[in-house]
Amino acid sequence: MQLGGKENLLNLVVLARGKDQKAQTRLINLFWVDVFSFVLRKVRDESLADEITVSVFSKVLNKLDLYDPDFQFKTWVLTIAQNTVIDHWRKRSREEEDATDSLDKVKNQFALSPEELMISGEEESQILSIIESLDQNYQEIIRLRFFEEKSIKEIAEELNLSVSNTKVRIMRAKKVLAKLLSDQDLKEDW
Repeated sequence: MQLGGKENLLNLVVLARGKDQKAQTRLINLFWVDVFSFVLRKVRDESLADEITVSVFSKVLNKLDLYDPDFQFKTWVLTIAQNTVIDHWRKRSREEEDATDSLDKVKNQFALSPEELMISGEEESQILSIIESLDQNYQEIIRLRFFEEKSIKEIAEELNLSVSNTKVRIMRAKKVLAKLLSDQDLKEDW
């Protein structure tokens, strides 16, 4: 389903905000495949991805008043999808309290709000610069885990490490990165 241009999308969003059911349905249809595909990559289970995608669009429709037209609508929707997946993993890890889920809990402590995810290009380049200053092993772990979004098992196989060693390296890399990022913030505050 194609929609010609940003202006037409914004008109559709305005109609959907006004509870126009046809506009809401059209908006959902326009972004369903993108959101479902994104969620499926994260959860790797079609029925769960379907359930989460429904939840995402429920949130999107309820939060349309919060959408800022200065940002891409698709990015905003995918940010809501990301946070919904994070919420799912948090809930699941609380329910299961399984040792293998403990890394997900740590990861979720670093979860960002939609506003925080919409960082400027300058901040993004600063973060990438900080990552490039890290030890090569940490750079590799961060790239695989957070940019390529590989599982711990996949990273372990790729780097020929044990799963437990991989978990430790990920946690260490995150601590070093978090420290460098907080030091960077302190320098900017001076």
